[in-house]
Amino acid sequence: MKKADLRVKYKALRNALNEDTVEDLSLDIANNLIKMPIWEYSFYHLFLSIVEHKEINTEYILNILAGKDKNIVISKSDFKTTTLINYLLTDSTVIKKNSWNIPEPVDGIPIADSQIDVVFIPLLAFDKNGNRVGYGKGFYDNFLTNCKPETIKIGLSFFEAEKQIEDFYEGDITLDYCVTPQKVYQFQ
Repeated sequence: MKKADLRVKYKALRNALNEDTVEDLSLDIANNLIKMPIWEYSFYHLFLSIVEHKEINTEYILNILAGKDKNIVISKSDFKTTTLINYLLTDSTVIKKNSWNIPEPVDGIPIADSQIDVVFIPLLAFDKNGNRVGYGKGFYDNFLTNCKPETIKIGLSFFEAEKQIEDFYEGDITLDYCVTPQKVYQFQ
């Protein structure tokens, strides 16, 4: 399938989920993450969920990271440049929703893209080769381009892999893993 068709399909599938199902599936994803060999690093980038879009509830992952005493990095979106500005999440971080309902830090301690060891990536769909489909603005491609080559890229999805995304292009950055409620996919 093509990206545009996948966006329509997976937005509809997510919108059909009720609140309890979103919570149950989010917890299953977090439980699968715990089993992965990714916990020896220091800086973990995590998106804060857009509840209105029925995204994965990342609070479970936040709790895991905090429990393991990791540095949690969250972003603010710059829509003019389609870049993410990263900040360390601390007890004093103020979070506000922007005009797109994305919860973001107001400000804080800046963290360079090159400092980040692991990135958890929101997505709508992915395929068996690690290609991913997001909302189509390119924020994560721009961000991941500036991360160090060994940064681990982990997609999070309520749904299993598509066979193939037909129209990915060379600028698309693939995943190293994708975690669903059912399993962990490893690519390359």
